[in-house]
Amino acid sequence: MAVRVPFGWPDFRISPEWSLFLDRDGVINHRLPEDYVKTWDEFRFLPGVLDALAMMSLLFGRIFIVTNQAGIEKGVLSHDDLKEIHHLMMEIISYHGGRVDEIYYCPYKSDLDPFCRKPNPGMAMEAKRDFPDIDFRRCLMVGDSDSDMAFGNRLGMKTILVGDKPDNNFIISDSVPDCRMSSLADVAAYFSGLG
Repeated sequence: MAVRVPFGWPDFRISPEWSLFLDRDGVINHRLPEDYVKTWDEFRFLPGVLDALAMMSLLFGRIFIVTNQAGIEKGVLSHDDLKEIHHLMMEIISYHGGRVDEIYYCPYKSDLDPFCRKPNPGMAMEAKRDFPDIDFRRCLMVGDSDSDMAFGNRLGMKTILVGDKPDNNFIISDSVPDCRMSSLADVAAYFSGLG
């Protein structure tokens, strides 16, 4: 799939002052339809992701993962299960030359519209508290869902939608992405090519 960029997008340049926010399932690893990644055995990196994270570690000052993990409130995995998955994921990313500065997750279902759950900005606010120099106008959000795009847009970030998740219907008014690409690998290749 060719990269589709809107008018003016090619002038967009990344520098070390920028932060990258990434969704996890469907961006970094294979999404399990109608299920949650509950164990390390169920976690599989998407093609090209490890090389992409190595490239992006050279381009962005900080890299964060922001992920909704309602499976915890539903009782299908625990906080400790998720921490083990993330620990092993980070080890492999690091081994391949990549970097993730912090992972933020929301363990709650959408019923009560918790502040931490995307598209609400709670995880970004937590990152801002931990890293006060974050400027959301110098942030890029890469995700595979409407809620990821709305999360980024509400904070003034640039947004890129990746993948082909079937239930993206842009019914959230501010969920329209700035750009669409096939994968995180394509995003990394595009920005690396800008020099």
